[in-house]
Amino acid sequence: MTRRLYFYLGIIAVTGLGQACNSGVANQASEEKLPEKVSYNFDVRPILSDNCFACHGPDANKREAGLRLDIAEEAYKALEENPTAHALVPGKPELSAVFQRISSEDTAMVMPPAGSNLKLTPREIKIIQKWIKQGAIYESHWAFVPPKKPALPQVNQQDWPRNAIDYFVLEKQEQKGLKPNPEADKERLLKRVSLDLIGLPPSIEMMDRFLADTSAKAYEKIVDELLQNPAYGEKMAVSWLDVARYADSHGFQDDGYRTQWPWRDWVIHALNQNMPYKDFITWQLAGDLMPNATKEQILATGFNRNHKITEEGGVVDEEYRVMYVTDRSDTFGKSLIGVTMECARCHDHKYDPFSQKEYYQLYSFFNNVKEVGIESVIGGPETYAKKPFIEISNEEVKNILTFINKQDTSRLIVSVMGDLDSLRKTHILNRGAYDAPGEEVQPATPKAILPFNNLYPKNRLGLAQWLFDKKNPLTARVYVNRVWQEFFGKGLVKTSGDFGMQGELPSHPALLDWLAVDFRDNGWNIKRLVKQLVTSATYRQSAIIPPDILKADPDNILLARAPRYRVAAEFVRDLVLASSGLLNKTIGGPSVKPYQPPGLWEGATSGRGLLSVYKQDHGSSLYRRGMYTLIKRTVPPPSMSIFDASNRDQCEVKRLNTNTPLQALIMMNDPTVLEASRVLAAKLLMEKSSTTDKIRKAFRGIVCRQPNEKEIQLLGKYYQDELKTLKNSLAEKRLAVGEYPLPEKADKMKLAALMQVVTTIYNLEETLSKS
Repeated sequence: MTRRLYFYLGIIAVTGLGQACNSGVANQASEEKLPEKVSYNFDVRPILSDNCFACHGPDANKREAGLRLDIAEEAYKALEENPTAHALVPGKPELSAVFQRISSEDTAMVMPPAGSNLKLTPREIKIIQKWIKQGAIYESHWAFVPPKKPALPQVNQQDWPRNAIDYFVLEKQEQKGLKPNPEADKERLLKRVSLDLIGLPPSIEMMDRFLADTSAKAYEKIVDELLQNPAYGEKMAVSWLDVARYADSHGFQDDGYRTQWPWRDWVIHALNQNMPYKDFITWQLAGDLMPNATKEQILATGFNRNHKITEEGGVVDEEYRVMYVTDRSDTFGKSLIGVTMECARCHDHKYDPFSQKEYYQLYSFFNNVKEVGIESVIGGPETYAKKPFIEISNEEVKNILTFINKQDTSRLIVSVMGDLDSLRKTHILNRGAYDAPGEEVQPATPKAILPFNNLYPKNRLGLAQWLFDKKNPLTARVYVNRVWQEFFGKGLVKTSGDFGMQGELPSHPALLDWLAVDFRDNGWNIKRLVKQLVTSATYRQSAIIPPDILKADPDNILLARAPRYRVAAEFVRDLVLASSGLLNKTIGGPSVKPYQPPGLWEGATSGRGLLSVYKQDHGSSLYRRGMYTLIKRTVPPPSMSIFDASNRDQCEVKRLNTNTPLQALIMMNDPTVLEASRVLAAKLLMEKSSTTDKIRKAFRGIVCRQPNEKEIQLLGKYYQDELKTLKNSLAEKRLAVGEYPLPEKADKMKLAALMQVVTTIYNLEETLSKS
């Protein structure tokens, strides 16, 4: 990159297109006042959980002095080591050993112990003191209590809320003396909602149409249009592919090819059809067990078989079979009920009320699959899926499974669920070891969440029924929280995969419960939920950060502004391809292999199988959406990994969102970005318009707003400077990127200069930012 390009990027950043400053002055406010009524769940338990439960919590194997503080009856009873004393004496902190020990200045007496590197703050000690004075009342863990739909709160700014969500958000803001931001301007709002709903920037035609529509329903009409766009299913599917650990290879050493992509086609189809969440999950958990199960329902169970599978010879069969069952159990816990069940695999959970026995009772639902640990080594098409599998014929694709994008006549097989004819016994595995079976257990669920009703069959279909029981406190909460995370950057519960004792408390508990009950009582309607979120006044706020709000709420917990962050890895690629006109909008089908630095696969392979050598695709396959890029688990796509994409080794409910120099290097040097810049520049040069108009059109198509005069002036000058200093050899080199053909009789100097301007626009922070 030339020094001149750096110069112009720097100037443009100063004009407001560069990265917004995220740093703020640390809040030096005085210590927060104690709550009038101390809550065990929201004030006391977090303190005990962080400092006390490791030695005085649910894990009997780690419990010290026979004292357990997470259960009221245990905490109230006489101390094992001193029967005349009690850990907690309701109403009397001076007689409560807990308060005496945490407030002691004697290093031999103080708790937590001096050598633990844990220490309560003075405020935390006062909270526990006040809680004991108020009766030391325990509450069931908030997430394990079925949600009830609260009434909408009273707010002062009555003209701001657009739907129920806004009342709960505004109430919190008013309690802290904050006011919401004004609504974002129409251009930025359209870009935001388009990227959020379909993962693509709005077209210039859509921008013009929306700007010209002055009706009160203009925004809602755009939202409805986007929800009906087939690209909606693709956008919403990406986060689910992370949850489902979807990939195109088996993983482990050989990391051979697999054909699970028809399941991905089904996910896109189901989301576009707005399948109720209840059915969407039930089919994936137990479609094969449903009465008169259809081929589509069985295909949906590929969700359970997306885990890594070994093809190495010499492994212990049972060790890997147990690994597969464990993966399915852990994925169920993290993705659908938002708890860390995996922590109870080797011993009772240290923080949550889940025993090791309960872990294996849940595990038993997934332990009856007709599978083995090692089935075959690298070979023909039969290795692309592991038993049990289904074979999908061309006739079925034509008449029944029409959503599958099958383009050839080869065998198509997909790993799915299918249980044994007999029941495989399940045992507690001592210390989690596959070869150390202990007590036999029967299918059941954690009692602290919801005991397994004997009315349900003791199989995966019964587990799905338990999941959607109205008394289940987690299913709806966990899903609406993850959808909220999709649109606001983080969930109302920040730890979206952990609603347990060590998870974050909800920032807006009443709002979370309202959304959960509303979602459940309205037929688990996903599109309805999504529309509620994006049409709220909360969502529609400007992302501008006033200094006073930044100081008062630097993490935007109170939602007094719209979040501002970069779009996910797949959509960085999609934005570039769509705005340049290169995007291949075909939905579904096998994954593709776009440009990639040479030698990556070859340097990390066993040398066997279809994926031992990277054979790049050509033609329109180079321009598929990011979600269709082939994911080899041992060597995931480098450009997407640098932008924090999941390598799909395991269930992932939330991605990192980093900002590193490598990401800038990708945008400056990736062949896809450079090719898109060249193709867009060539199209603009063919138009009968001024240079200024060409630059303005490129800016609108990429950044999704009209540039101001300063921006046009800077970019125009950069173009003229490039024309003056470019040499033929450099122009030839710059244009020799990508496979898309150059137009005949193109003015290569003008094309190379305009291409550089377009690349500059792609590299603006605002381009890749949602807000």
